[in-house]
Amino acid sequence: MKKIPFAELRGKVCVITGGAGIIGKSLSEGLASLGVKMAVADMAKDAADRVAAEIRKTCGVQAVGVECNVLDKDSLLKAKEFVHQELGAIDFLINCAGGNSPKATTQAEVVDKDQTENLEKTFFGLDIEGFRNVFDLNFIGTILPTMVFTTDMIARGGGVVLNISSMNSFRPLTKIPAYSAAKAAVNNFTMWLAVHLAKANIRVNAIAPGFFLTNQNRFLLIDEKTGHLTARGNKILAATPMGKFGEPEELQGAVLFLLSDLSKFMTGVVVPIDGGFNAYSGV
Repeated sequence: MKKIPFAELRGKVCVITGGAGIIGKSLSEGLASLGVKMAVADMAKDAADRVAAEIRKTCGVQAVGVECNVLDKDSLLKAKEFVHQELGAIDFLINCAGGNSPKATTQAEVVDKDQTENLEKTFFGLDIEGFRNVFDLNFIGTILPTMVFTTDMIARGGGVVLNISSMNSFRPLTKIPAYSAAKAAVNNFTMWLAVHLAKANIRVNAIAPGFFLTNQNRFLLIDEKTGHLTARGNKILAATPMGKFGEPEELQGAVLFLLSDLSKFMTGVVVPIDGGFNAYSGV
């Protein structure tokens, strides 16, 4: 009998943090279309509930919105209890919560050698609390949910963790040092945890999206007044061989592959999904 691709995903329970965001919503929909029961976890409970309701309506599978703060262990434990009550034990975790902030972004790309004024627009003027908040959201916000939600996988003897990294983890962009450093840390943690959990039959991988328009980066790429690309947005497209921003749906295939048995001998890898950005030298 011919095996149906991804059939083993049907009926599994997946928690996705940041599930009400643009990328989180798309990944949730892709998994739900194959019968995965979705716990859409987000700080914004109303938004998570809306995504879950859409999934139930369009995919006909169980889906619930879950309120949680990825930086608060008590909040995560309450979320886990709710998922158990509504959907059952957890098979998959996608750590999708993250993002950048203007408070952790420099105005200038570089410091000119003759620059003695306006250092506040450079690294030297960064708000350290803004830096810490972005780093914690992306890195600690990956570690804490993993600590809480993967205990189900230990008890059941298997499961998959998928972290959402970024192209910035390989090639840090100007202006966003906190986000770049945090995503590099996510890569390292992905490899470390993959080794730590391998004999427990838990696989840990990550995807590294290139440039996708999200609520967190739109201010850098689109001019709010004109609606046109900023100079930075144009530079990114010029450095992306495919010449476009990615669509959230274009992440679904890799995610399905990494959660399924098709990749059951893969762990500790970070897969670029970037339109060729990482491969392009600029010439």
